[in-house]
Amino acid sequence: MKMLVTPILCACLAAFAPAGTAAAQPDGHQDSDGRPRRQAGPPLSVREIERRVVPRLPGAQYLGFDYDPATEVYTLKFLRNGSVIWVDVDGRTGAIVRKTGD
Repeated sequence: MKMLVTPILCACLAAFAPAGTAAAQPDGHQDSDGRPRRQAGPPLSVREIERRVVPRLPGAQYLGFDYDPATEVYTLKFLRNGSVIWVDVDGRTGAIVRKTGD
């Protein structure tokens, strides 16, 4: 009887091991920071982003943009009084996420 206890105990522990590791894996419905992933269509076009953001920096010369598809963030570059201004914009909402320089 004692010879059966160890194999049965090992089998029970092995049966629960995959469930524990599966629970630790990301479920594909959250970003790396734990926020729910957006379930929307493609990001806004650069023309739409420019239409929303460029007027918010009066007196600044718009130089161009960069787009990071991994984060869906547009970075717009402006020049005002010899200073470079970088504006990060959420590609889904068009909201300004960060602005550096002045």
